[in-house]
Amino acid sequence: MDRSDPAVPVLVVGGDLAYATATPLRAEIDRLLAARPVTLVFDFGDLQFMDSTGLSVIVHAWREGQHAGTTIELRSVPRFLETILDLTGVTGLLDRSPVDDAPGLAAPGSAASA
Repeated sequence: MDRSDPAVPVLVVGGDLAYATATPLRAEIDRLLAARPVTLVFDFGDLQFMDSTGLSVIVHAWREGQHAGTTIELRSVPRFLETILDLTGVTGLLDRSPVDDAPGLAAPGSAASA
C-alpha cells in the first residue's frame, strides 16, 4: 500500500482476488474508508484473476465510499477486469461522484432512502 498521500491511499491488488483473499481486502478497505480519504485508489496492475467475490469487494468499496464521501478510483485495470466491470454495470457506478450525506438528499436519478 502507498501511504505517501494520506488523502489518497493506494491499495495494490495483485494475484487472485477471490473468496480466500476477499475478506482481508474488505477489512483493509473499511479501515481506510473510516479515515474518510478524498479518494481511495485500487491499483490492479498485478491482478491475475478475479471471481464474483472480488467483484463484490469493489462494489462494497464503492458503496461505503459513497457513505464516506470518498471517490473510488481504479488504476492499471487489466482487460479482463474492464470487461467484467462493463458487463456487470460496475463501471457506471464507479463513474459517479460520492453523494452528499445530508439526510433527505439523493443523487439525481436515484431514489432517496426512507
